[in-house]
Amino acid sequence: MSRLFTILLLLISFTFQAQGDLSTSRYVFPENIPVDYFSSPLKIPIELSGTFGELRNNHFHAGLDIRTQQREGIPIYAAADGYVNRLRVAHFSYGKAVYIQHPNGYSTLYAHLQRFAGAIEDLAKKTQYEKESYEFDIYPSAERLPVKKGDLIGYTGNTGSSGGPHLHFEIRDRSSRPMNPKLFGFEVEDTRKPLINSVFVYPVGDDSHVNQLVTPRQLRLTPKTDGNYISEKITAFGTLGFGLSAVDQQNAANNRNGVFRVKTQYNGEPCIDIVFDRVSFDETRYINRFIDYGYFKQHRSRVKKLFIERNNPLSIFKSSRNNGYVTVQDGFHSIYTIEVSDYSGNTVTISIPIEGEFHPVEPIVEKEEDSLTYFVSAREGATIKEGKFTIYIPPRSLYDDAYLNIRAEGDRLFFHTDNIPIHSNVTISADVSNYNSEDINRVFIGKLNFRGNPTYNNTRLEGNMLSTQVREFGNYGLTIDTVPPVITPVNFRDGQWISNNLTLQIKIEDVLSGIKSYRATVNGQWILMEYEYKNNMLTHHFSDNVVTDTENNLILIVTDNAGNSSKFEATFFRK
Repeated sequence: MSRLFTILLLLISFTFQAQGDLSTSRYVFPENIPVDYFSSPLKIPIELSGTFGELRNNHFHAGLDIRTQQREGIPIYAAADGYVNRLRVAHFSYGKAVYIQHPNGYSTLYAHLQRFAGAIEDLAKKTQYEKESYEFDIYPSAERLPVKKGDLIGYTGNTGSSGGPHLHFEIRDRSSRPMNPKLFGFEVEDTRKPLINSVFVYPVGDDSHVNQLVTPRQLRLTPKTDGNYISEKITAFGTLGFGLSAVDQQNAANNRNGVFRVKTQYNGEPCIDIVFDRVSFDETRYINRFIDYGYFKQHRSRVKKLFIERNNPLSIFKSSRNNGYVTVQDGFHSIYTIEVSDYSGNTVTISIPIEGEFHPVEPIVEKEEDSLTYFVSAREGATIKEGKFTIYIPPRSLYDDAYLNIRAEGDRLFFHTDNIPIHSNVTISADVSNYNSEDINRVFIGKLNFRGNPTYNNTRLEGNMLSTQVREFGNYGLTIDTVPPVITPVNFRDGQWISNNLTLQIKIEDVLSGIKSYRATVNGQWILMEYEYKNNMLTHHFSDNVVTDTENNLILIVTDNAGNSSKFEATFFRK
């Protein structure tokens, strides 16, 4: 009997020791990762301005943003043997991007490039001149562009939807799902603990409350001498969820990046384990379900909900008990802990003491406020007509049932407040039969900012019905754009000799619907103009060797999204 008791004690001791080790150990990915397979794509120290899984607008960040010393033109090298299986140039998104497929099934992506290198650049230029388009997206065969580890493939830049010079680098698995490159052995010096911005508690259910309130509450945090935190004690009852806003910083950069792992416990029992190791593109928009969307829209701070609501299939939830919720009983004292870690294992723990105390409270009851409020079932969707507008909300476009305030005033549609996330496209249509035939093709539906100015939404006209698809609530309106784009030469003028110019630069601007297309020719031959929308600049590089005559007639036609066009002509001379 005593021997059995000793064995039980040893097992219990081992269990507690294992739990203690787990809280401080590094995360182990559930598959074999080739940690020595990929090399760094840059031959400069890796400093990050963005980490994998970082919370961005409508998506999780899919790679590492590597700082490039605030400059462009740093050489980029293939991280491993393989071949270029995709080559893409776009005005937005990744800009100029190279995709490399590797023999072990993984692939890498290098984005926001200034230009490509060698045979890759040759194929890009050949494709652009064949298609007569700056933008393209091609998938070369395995034999077309083979690369070896360390081969030069391009140069860092700031193209596409980039906020400054850097290299966006991704590693994707065999199913093209982005993975955290740090799992593959990319080391970034980091001895700094994550920074805690705020912690929230959310009462869930009719009888739940915190400090006798049924609404979410931000908790006061007090730092401890060891760098951890303890929150104010709360009195609570019923089912609760918690939320966290936290960021991380590495040694060499002060960028406020994303954390790697968040674990919670309730009275020593695991509640939820969230790890930013791999996120597929199919699930990335569920970030709006993961964060407190309404709080973000009001305060511009993303609070991670440490509980799993319905319609949230994110794979970052590695384990959970009761979907991360905790149940507080009357008369019981308990402790809730949040452990926040970066990939290097730097950890901050937040302790939240809870005293169970029941108080009768009045639950919040959703009800119609007036005749302009519509109830929409998340499961069923709805079709709503207000004035000249018709709104189609497909089933499962919303995560939860909702009461929406919708009204129309002439050409303006007030489509609720943007404090509820929309997951999939909602269609807004408008009857524009009251517009005359000259104007109807210049009308578009745009989202209105706080000043009432529109941002163009891709709009389609069928008969007298104008329609667009949106993924945000807010104010929308019909706008007529009859003003053509403005074209301004930058580094030359009509009739000028420009033999010493390396480029031809022209600024194009449109104040309402925005630029849709442009086409430039010299002496009747199409020339490549690279469009940088962030500074409204078109640039032709004379190194393309298309412009070879002494006297050259340039014609540029620019069209906006409403169909207005402008034509610019000039003559320039070169030796």
